[in-house]
Amino acid sequence: MDHSPVNTPYSKEPVSYSAQSSSMPSLSFAEPERSSLQYPMDEKRPDGPVREATSSSSASTIVDGKEGHDHNDLEQGDDHDEKLKEHVDINDPNRPKLGIRQRMHHFTWAWFTLPMSTGGLSLLIFAQPHQFPGLKQIGLFVYIVNIIIFSLLTFGMLTRFFLHHGDFYKSLSHPREGFFFPTYFLSIATLITSTQRYAIPDHDTPLVWAIQTAFWGYVVITLILAIGQYSFVFATHNFGLQTMMPTWILPIFPIMLSGTIASVISDTQPDIHAIPIVIAGMSCQGLGLSVAILMYSHMVGRLMSAGLPNREHRPGLFMNVGPPAFTALAFIGMANGMPDTFDRELDGFIDVNMIRTFAIIGAIFLWALSLWWFGIALVAVISSPPKYFHLGWWAMVFPNTGFILATISIGKELGNETVMWITTGMSICLLLTYLFVLYSHIRAVVIQDIMYPGRDEDVEDH
Repeated sequence: MDHSPVNTPYSKEPVSYSAQSSSMPSLSFAEPERSSLQYPMDEKRPDGPVREATSSSSASTIVDGKEGHDHNDLEQGDDHDEKLKEHVDINDPNRPKLGIRQRMHHFTWAWFTLPMSTGGLSLLIFAQPHQFPGLKQIGLFVYIVNIIIFSLLTFGMLTRFFLHHGDFYKSLSHPREGFFFPTYFLSIATLITSTQRYAIPDHDTPLVWAIQTAFWGYVVITLILAIGQYSFVFATHNFGLQTMMPTWILPIFPIMLSGTIASVISDTQPDIHAIPIVIAGMSCQGLGLSVAILMYSHMVGRLMSAGLPNREHRPGLFMNVGPPAFTALAFIGMANGMPDTFDRELDGFIDVNMIRTFAIIGAIFLWALSLWWFGIALVAVISSPPKYFHLGWWAMVFPNTGFILATISIGKELGNETVMWITTGMSICLLLTYLFVLYSHIRAVVIQDIMYPGRDEDVEDH
């Protein structure tokens, strides 16, 4: 067998392989040769920061495959990384396979990007400007599937915490995985809005009260999350600007989507309840967008000083598309959800028509910012596509769903049929993207490209 060294994106050490066993390859290491990485973290500056692989890193310490090693050791428990000292290439397709118990140790909060995106797809189907018979039924099917997915993933997380005691706190405090915890609440936001669209009949008083209760409960919980998680991050972690990623925005995202929920449910509420819901939604939307703008300044500073992230995590740049897109969508939705008779001063000056006009102006203003971030992310991904699947690929779906929904809302308000047909084309592209990412996700689970040491969001590799 050829013993030529193989470079990996996570280590500067060339690795060579020898054929000892057909089922469990043994590993040996060549003398180090300093050479360029397969892809650097900083592709803009040759001397930019790169991450060394160390013996204590979960990205490089995995199951030993030497002859004489008991395969049952793969199932031993949480301390397998400490027991096994050999380094292997985590991208080697012939690396040792793990059992379900050890794989569940790497079942991270980032999995909830899947129901986020599926819920967004169901909303996009409902909002299509050009409907055909059966389309709403397809959207209803997607909504039901999303409920099942969310329930299964919740059970999966509980299983992880049951099998691996201490993982709950570790997952929340981890400097990378912890930022994905809000995706759980973002999934709930899509379920609330989808439930309003598909499951609540018009003028059903008990269910109207139920969705209103869900809204106010969601506002309270996500406000606590936004304050609590950022307070924890500020007190516990110490991040350098060059490590900034769009995931830093995620803790403020759930409270921001309160405005999106308000834009969907306010039109169905009695007038006396619609106005407080719109005011609360606008407050939450303003908070979310303001914090996102603060994060954008760090994001641009990181891009200017350290260049683009390594290619494996560039799809995450699409997260920047979300805040202005969902805010534009919420502006129009909340303005339309206000009572038609609204006139605060009863003088006909600042009435609902003027509010709706300014909502359209503000939505177009923010839509342009969302378009700019979409272009930046698209160019970054096309210029250096990722090779290995990460759950961050779902960022190519959910934020762009908000972008398309905002475009549809603006097109409807302007009465522009050309824009409507453009959004139909955009929706088809998003559907194809969803199917591609879903296929890649399933394939990665089957071949153990994720839920594997060093391949998930529970390791720092950027």
